[in-house]
Amino acid sequence: MNKSQIAIKFKALQQRICEGLEKLDGIGIFQSDEWKRFEGGGGRTNILQNGDLLEKGGVAFSEVYGKVSEEMKNQLNFKQGNEFYATGVSIVLHPKNPHVPIIHMNVRYFQIDEDVYWFGGGIDLTPHYVIPAQTEMFHERLKTICDKFNLDFYPKFKQQADDYFYIPHRNETRGIGGIFYDHMSSNNSSLTKEDFVKLALQLGDNFVSIYSEQVILGRNLPFSQQEIAWRNLRRGRYVEFNLVNDRGTKFGLHSGGRTESILMSLPPNANWEYNFSPKENSKEFETLTYLKKNI
Repeated sequence: MNKSQIAIKFKALQQRICEGLEKLDGIGIFQSDEWKRFEGGGGRTNILQNGDLLEKGGVAFSEVYGKVSEEMKNQLNFKQGNEFYATGVSIVLHPKNPHVPIIHMNVRYFQIDEDVYWFGGGIDLTPHYVIPAQTEMFHERLKTICDKFNLDFYPKFKQQADDYFYIPHRNETRGIGGIFYDHMSSNNSSLTKEDFVKLALQLGDNFVSIYSEQVILGRNLPFSQQEIAWRNLRRGRYVEFNLVNDRGTKFGLHSGGRTESILMSLPPNANWEYNFSPKENSKEFETLTYLKKNI
């Protein structure tokens, strides 16, 4: 399977996910923004705002290529290569109701020149209020998908998610984790290139149903202004991770990517309150006790 065929599959995946999310939201419609990259390639960024469920949701497809810069080599930690090609789908959803979690997913393919390639991707959940039973349900769904390809993938990818979605300057995890993988190819796995494409499509085609399970449990629960304030503080943590720690954001900015599409992951509203500390034994306090690595 060549890079163009992979891009076609990813673009079709974006469309299927958007259709599923519109049905889940009920009233929101994605607005499509086609863009071109001066150095080579382009993409389609679909944004849904002010829906019934989602305050803001983005589902982006990109296919970009061009010369490898020294800055890119440093960011991606490789030494050789002249031309790069990257394609993928990235999703971030910020719901209105604090009892519905933020969710993120991305799948991507990267190629250097004609002979070096790798896949990456993952999916993780960021509840504003952590509920252990919902955490277990989410991870069980991911394990089921991973186990179809390799029984070692879920524990390996889960640990990588715990390590990756971590905010060192806060000593907090971004949420309750999920799976994360990168630099995967037939050189370091028994899977073929076609197998990794299937894994990406399995994650993408299960994304809406995985999120629906979380949505159903929270979207109709009442909420207070205090809970909205907490939601916005947790969104602030999300912003910090994406701007300070996220390699995908850094790669996009350092490769000359489109800023609006790269930063679509940011919520419409977020707060930072100086030295905020929730009351002991409150729901907010309890949530923070779960946001530790390897729990």
